[in-house]
Amino acid sequence: MKRIHFISGLVLSFFVALHLFNHLGACLGADFHKQTMDTLRLIYRNQIVEILLLAAVIVQIISGFSLLTKLRKTKMEGFKKLQIFSGLYLAFFFIVHVSAVLSGRFIFKIDTNVDFAVGGLQSFPGILFFLPYYFLSIFSFFCHVGSIHAEKAKVVVLGVSVKQQAKIVIFLGLLISFFIMYHMLFTI
Repeated sequence: MKRIHFISGLVLSFFVALHLFNHLGACLGADFHKQTMDTLRLIYRNQIVEILLLAAVIVQIISGFSLLTKLRKTKMEGFKKLQIFSGLYLAFFFIVHVSAVLSGRFIFKIDTNVDFAVGGLQSFPGILFFLPYYFLSIFSFFCHVGSIHAEKAKVVVLGVSVKQQAKIVIFLGLLISFFIMYHMLFTI
């Protein structure tokens, strides 16, 4: 189950990296963001890729909960606890986000581009839900990756220990989360 979870996580990480790169493009304006998204959609809106991504989301959630049930009697601390809590938030986020995007596309027939996300962020009371919802999704992704790195990695790089590397990943995630949210709120 761990291997399945890891492989589906790699597939999703590739997509999330592209997706976050696209959102970082918001700092160059809405037009750049939309053009980048249109280009990336040629890849991830391909039917085969899209099915693979949806399968990876489902597998990630199911395998994650399966792994969690095996750990519930284990004492967890530090990075392991962070991995579990960030994974739980990501499961919640994937369920809500994928459902919203698919409903928007196939039921309501609307383009689920950046305007779709920003609409909730730049309105009241929508911002009360969407600001922490999006911020925590980005930050949780980096917390999850950083936690896994702390557990799996073995290489000290330039004198930086594995645990310090994991903390750097998490800190970069915090900065990227703030940066993306700032631009989604104020520049698009």
